[in-house]
Amino acid sequence: MVLARTNAGRVRGTVEDGIAVFRGIPFAAPPAGSLRFAAPVPPQPWDGVRDALTFGPPPPQADAFGMDQLVCGDDWLTLNVWSPDPSRDVGLPVMVWIQGGAYAIGTSGLPEYDGARLAHDGVVLVTFNYRVGIEGFAHIDGAPANRGLLDQVAALEWVRVNIHAFGGDPARVTVFGESAGGGSVAALLVMPRAAGLFHRAIAQSVPGTFFTSELARDIAEACAAELGLSATIADLSVVDPGLLSAAGDAVAANIMAHVDKWGQAAHRSILFAPVVDGEILPTTPWHQRHDVDIVVGHTRDEHRLFMALEGLDQVTSEQLTSAMEIFAPGPYPPGETTEIYERLHSDWLFRMPSLHLAEHAAAAYFYELTWSGVLGACHGLDVPLVFGNLTSGQPAGLIADRTAAEAVSARMRAAWIAFATDGDPGWPTFDTGLVQIFDTESVVAPYPEAESRKIWQD
Repeated sequence: MVLARTNAGRVRGTVEDGIAVFRGIPFAAPPAGSLRFAAPVPPQPWDGVRDALTFGPPPPQADAFGMDQLVCGDDWLTLNVWSPDPSRDVGLPVMVWIQGGAYAIGTSGLPEYDGARLAHDGVVLVTFNYRVGIEGFAHIDGAPANRGLLDQVAALEWVRVNIHAFGGDPARVTVFGESAGGGSVAALLVMPRAAGLFHRAIAQSVPGTFFTSELARDIAEACAAELGLSATIADLSVVDPGLLSAAGDAVAANIMAHVDKWGQAAHRSILFAPVVDGEILPTTPWHQRHDVDIVVGHTRDEHRLFMALEGLDQVTSEQLTSAMEIFAPGPYPPGETTEIYERLHSDWLFRMPSLHLAEHAAAAYFYELTWSGVLGACHGLDVPLVFGNLTSGQPAGLIADRTAAEAVSARMRAAWIAFATDGDPGWPTFDTGLVQIFDTESVVAPYPEAESRKIWQD
């Protein structure tokens, strides 16, 4: 066992293979009762020593991949720390992970996010839960917008105050995330409340979905209407969180009924995203230059995962024509129908938003993952590679050749840790026109998706 002192009280963790691990430390009070749909507030202090041996319960969430079955209790806002040396006088670089899940599912206790491998490589690794779905991102009258993002700010505030007690350097904090986690990183870059809480950022496969207040409010009203209620604190704060998540699932199941009002969000079954409310999130990350150094990038075949999940092997010309009308800003070069369809959706949701984020950074390092797993270089393949967890968790199933994956994983982990340590991942900045290509033979080369970049340049 190993002890550490936080500003709320002492915690007891374990030592696993030489790494001190603390799980389930509260960074905010449970958002229940009078705190339901409120901005996070500090946890109540405790006397004595609190066990930090098990992950905290996940927040309420959508019925996807069995995630809704994991939910229990209401102490959702907890975090976890992996440290190679909690007693260090000179702190190690700190990496704070934000998991993805379409802003609708996700929890930090999944095996794919185990931080031991990164901690062995020389950083203090932090993961945490944040509210998702209706609890975290629905636009509810009387409640602050973007509660899930405010949870992320609260976790980063906890890191600033407490991470020295775990061997971390509060002046060297790098926030990193993938998919909705990458979108959260992008949002944090332009949030006034997050200013100064982290010093570098890594955004992996950044989704371009940011909602207006009007769209978010209309979606919230549709979810509340499933229960015969309005999207207000008065109506929703007394509803069981599980019932509220089920209401969101019901709207998602019939989302095409709203396509005339919700447009692209309905076509892609997207119910939740950061809301540009003008206060907590004043703008999108593409309309404000940010001065935090970033690593940003995407996988080559982002959309291939979603096509597999939908059972869509071959795309008809009619499906491609419809997709082009809905999502494309201009014509794509001729080619095989399924390939163009996949490329268009990859560009719309992840590849071009990631590219444009780099274009708005004072200093950015760009990468593309082209190493292929079971579904090519698909969305999510970077997660097991970055964490080095190649045999545990659902994303590990995307890896076909684990021997080859070890080499790619080692290169990506080394780059992420080098950036967190001294700000240089090992390749030139994006303004040189060069990017890092991660593959069996990794190279530095011009950005490979030049055609897409030209189509989406405006």
